[in-house]
Amino acid sequence: MGEICEFRPWDELIPELLGQIIGRLSLQEKLTIAPLVCKEWAKTVVGPYSWWEIDISDWSLWRKPEKMDRMVRMLIDRSWGSFNRLAVSGLASEEIFAYIANHAGSLQTLELPRCEISDSIVEQVASRLSTVTFLDVSYCQKLGAPGLAIIGKNCKSLVGLKRAMHPLEVVEKFCQDDEAGAIATTMPKLRHLEVAYSLLTTGGVIEILSGCKDLEFLDLRGCWDVQLNQKYLKEKRPDLKVLGPEINDSYARDLWDDCSDDDSMDSWEDAGYWDDEQDLEGLEVRFYNGDSNYAIADFGWTV
Repeated sequence: MGEICEFRPWDELIPELLGQIIGRLSLQEKLTIAPLVCKEWAKTVVGPYSWWEIDISDWSLWRKPEKMDRMVRMLIDRSWGSFNRLAVSGLASEEIFAYIANHAGSLQTLELPRCEISDSIVEQVASRLSTVTFLDVSYCQKLGAPGLAIIGKNCKSLVGLKRAMHPLEVVEKFCQDDEAGAIATTMPKLRHLEVAYSLLTTGGVIEILSGCKDLEFLDLRGCWDVQLNQKYLKEKRPDLKVLGPEINDSYARDLWDDCSDDDSMDSWEDAGYWDDEQDLEGLEVRFYNGDSNYAIADFGWTV
């Protein structure tokens, strides 16, 4: 009588579980290695279970806008609109913001740092982002108080907002207390707020504290014009953790100094591995079939 195998072969896992496993891989591994493991992996990596979370924030730092737009569209299409998190840096076109919003039915976490999102674009798409509960619009120079107010009015379940600024990019800007007012009046459910290096005054922060009574964390690092009464905070807001305005870490350095134009991924991109239009039919690969034997499989799919 043969022994009963205690382990199920990889290619027999249900798609939901297999998608969670593939989801832990890096972007490059998802698009170039996972499809070549076996036929089931190839099917799963082009389906929604592998793309509930779309995080290309690192990859997008030094990519051309048109390439970023193309990648975002492809991954959203693969998710079948079921993605609940999207993280990408530096998007520039109105069309891609509209595309994201049009497919955001399940979206909860939206991270768009350093993007060219403006008040006018927000006005066009905010009504379709009503499911978002956490938003990152740090370093978005074209976004102002009107856009934040529109976001707050449409994203009524928003509990987290990151609106940090870069110290070198606010040197010539004026006071941003109008943004504090927009946050205070339209985002009452906020529990987490980061406004590091924003040009806020004590009055602006007090307005936020008055309007956001559920706030549990407030990042004020680099907000040099803010002077809060620590005794008042301990008595009136004992559950609130405030970071700053003093800086006790390396946050003040130029965040881009440590980044280099990394071309290490260009080879797999240029080879077309991430192009949904490329036909890999007939590709032969070796894959492990679960019984210590290697076989050659000839199968076709679209990656």
